[in-house]
Amino acid sequence: MNALACTSLARAPAPWPATTMPQRPTPMRVSLAFVEHRVNIWLRFGKPSRETVLDRWRRMAVFHPGAVCCRVRWLGNDFGTAMWQLMVLQAPAGGATVQRIGGVLPGAHLLLRTDGESGVKSLLRLIDDMEAVGIDPCTAALTYWKTLGNRLASRQALPVYDIERHTAHLAREVLR
Repeated sequence: MNALACTSLARAPAPWPATTMPQRPTPMRVSLAFVEHRVNIWLRFGKPSRETVLDRWRRMAVFHPGAVCCRVRWLGNDFGTAMWQLMVLQAPAGGATVQRIGGVLPGAHLLLRTDGESGVKSLLRLIDDMEAVGIDPCTAALTYWKTLGNRLASRQALPVYDIERHTAHLAREVLR
């Protein structure tokens, strides 16, 4: 073998580095279900880009990166309610780290989570109040959802999200 052939064999092309390829954003898929008196997992708010019916009991809602939604989960058994849970989720943008959540693929940014009937019902009332004054909960400030989670955890009074706060949030977003 000549010297030229040996050097060309020794220099095999390097594999394509994965870091140079841009990450494609993966849509967030949220599983929803309804079995009477047993399971009810539904969206309280959120605008899925598409919704797929899997079978008689299950559906799949798909969200674009950055979209915000609220999933409520209720489980029952022969003796009544077994579990209440409410989560406000944000679909991850391309390449961002996510939290793994059952029924949410590939995961999500968890903005708010509460368990128990009283916590869930108080948050549902706050969401109803937001919609009553004309605020879409999907467009509310992400920090508001995080603040609600912290207030619930520390058992403090929950702040109200009013028109003034929402207007300030929208003005801040325009300046970014």
